[in-house]
Amino acid sequence: MLNQPRILELRKHLEQTIVGQADLLDKLVISLLTGGHILVEGLPGLAKTTAVKALSAAVHASFQRIQFTPDLLPGDLTGTEIFNPQAASFSFAEGPLFHEIILADEINRAPAKVQAALLEAMQERQITVGGVTRPLPELFMVMATQNPLEQAGTYPLPEAQMDRFMLHVMLAYPTPEEELLILQRDRERLSGAEVQTKAAVIDVATVLQAREEVKKVHVAPSLEQYVVTLVGATREIGKWLPPYAGFIEVGASPRGSLAIVHAAAANAYLQGREHVLPDDVLAVAADCLRHRIISSFSARMEKVSRDDMIRKLLEAVPVP
Repeated sequence: MLNQPRILELRKHLEQTIVGQADLLDKLVISLLTGGHILVEGLPGLAKTTAVKALSAAVHASFQRIQFTPDLLPGDLTGTEIFNPQAASFSFAEGPLFHEIILADEINRAPAKVQAALLEAMQERQITVGGVTRPLPELFMVMATQNPLEQAGTYPLPEAQMDRFMLHVMLAYPTPEEELLILQRDRERLSGAEVQTKAAVIDVATVLQAREEVKKVHVAPSLEQYVVTLVGATREIGKWLPPYAGFIEVGASPRGSLAIVHAAAANAYLQGREHVLPDDVLAVAADCLRHRIISSFSARMEKVSRDDMIRKLLEAVPVP
């Protein structure tokens, strides 16, 4: 775990930019350590975009922010073939997806054909245009944001794309103490008294080495069985929670099990441990599952949210 202190330095660096939102910062670092994609959802003004930009600024990596709008085209992301009349041939102009860290801002404002253009990049880390497949950078990851309000002019993400995100983090309002600190930091910024912080604290090689170290974190067979049981419980919730029978229309896919194990290993790594504990699984399970289950009409009528059901399942499934 030679690179773990450097990753903790990165985590501390993020706290200098973002007030509160400790869970979001942890999940951003976990996604970086695993190479998984992350979807951040919250009301306007909760520092979703700021947090992702802060992470990208702290890593010596190529970064591209894409503002998703209804008039976006697939080629605006992937790139396109351009005809050169002098050479009488086509050349490929790379799109913004060929960067290492992608901020997909307000991702649900783009239509389905644009969302589909992301699927190959997010799953296979490659892009195919004009019959030619081109690999994406090794560090490649998508950090997307979306606003749960203002549904007019937005396009809900397809379930297939939601499944490609390893984590789905929901943000809450800051505490009064945190909001006061936000005001104070803003006054410091306006007065020119803001403390300047280092722009970048780690490089891509360090991140890739840390990813290899995370892969070596031990996960006991009993914990693997626990994860499988937990994810399987979302497919037959009535067995574990009879009052909620029929409340989940579609349960989590096997990607849910993989996401939990990978994220739990990264969480243990951040804590300086070489093995995963049940607490690591509990810390990441909700963010790995909430976008992978579909509530039924009955659940919506009874006003039982996905988070409610996940919380009850975490209480019901025995922890090893």
